Amino acid sequence: MKNRPSPIGGAILAILIGLNLRPIMASISPLLKILQSDLTLDSRQASLLTTFPVMMMGLFALAGAWLQRRMGEKKGIALGLLLIALASLNRFYTNSATTLIVTAAIGGIGIALAQALMPAFLKRRYPDNAGSLLGLFTTGIMGGAALSSALSVPLANLFGWRQSLALAAIPAIIACAFWVIFAHNPNKPSALTGLPFKNRRAWLLMAFFGIGTGAYTLVLAWLPPYYVELGWPASYAGYLLGILTLTEVVAGLLVSSLIHHFPDRRIPLTLVILLTLLGLGCLITTPLSLAFPATILLGLGIGALFPLSLIVALDHTHSPKEAGSLLAFVQGGGYLIASFMPFFAGILRDEMATLRLAWAGMAVGIALLFILCRPFSPQRNHL
Repeated sequence: MKNRPSPIGGAILAILIGLNLRPIMASISPLLKILQSDLTLDSRQASLLTTFPVMMMGLFALAGAWLQRRMGEKKGIALGLLLIALASLNRFYTNSATTLIVTAAIGGIGIALAQALMPAFLKRRYPDNAGSLLGLFTTGIMGGAALSSALSVPLANLFGWRQSLALAAIPAIIACAFWVIFAHNPNKPSALTGLPFKNRRAWLLMAFFGIGTGAYTLVLAWLPPYYVELGWPASYAGYLLGILTLTEVVAGLLVSSLIHHFPDRRIPLTLVILLTLLGLGCLITTPLSLAFPATILLGLGIGALFPLSLIVALDHTHSPKEAGSLLAFVQGGGYLIASFMPFFAGILRDEMATLRLAWAGMAVGIALLFILCRPFSPQRNHL
């Protein structure tokens, strides 16, 4: 009888890989003014640095079932981490807006590979701890965003912005080496089911994930510019985003530690949807006086909604094959939905000279999640 692998190794791996899945995007926002000056980036091109990688994440996540069938989790995740490292290293040689956007796309593909395959690996390797480990994985993702957004400007001041962005390759290479050593057993690609295009519940899960993740991408791209627009110094607006991201980490840890107490996921889902909606309400009505409460509310709400959305999807699966196919579909379509949120916000800002309409539109979408989560009862968690 084979002993089950220790979840401690899985926890380390989940966090280490998760840490590498956001610096490609999160390190850009604090450096945006410098990038616009050195590379003559216009606003439309600047928006692509967030929108394009998220779109690539969606497109390539949809191929997750095919990827697992062709190369398996071990090769797929290793390739994803190598692409992230390659994209980061190439930023050292960036001399044009086009080159920077291309690195964002390459990094987005790498992120998509790891994000599509990692949940299936966790469910196959650690079936009794998959929910908690997935929570740690998403916490690592948020932690990577927090670290990269906080360190990008200080590192740029020390070494230059190109070097600051390129340094993200180091943890990606370390994570890749750890992954190759840890996943030492050959993983024969399994025959996965196709993507569930005809399954209504799968589309519901995709819409739920896409709307919730849209709030994350919208805040990541536009929270600092919104407060600069209201008269805040750029450094203070950047700190606000850092606080929000750290709060998301706390929320992810809470989900990981408490999720087993809530077999009915609708209870925590209702709470985090409400927190997110209240945070958006603060941004719309009284953004200056309620800046800190809005940040905490959004951090807790969005930071918990992201892992909960994946955990709910994972609840609908009963094998690694199903997990890989469903999560590729949910994340792929969901990230495509989310990728348009920052772009539409940019259009509204250009036309209306304010981001309040963008926050209001996002609030309508978040309110819709109250309705979308109603069918997610434990008795109905099947495709």
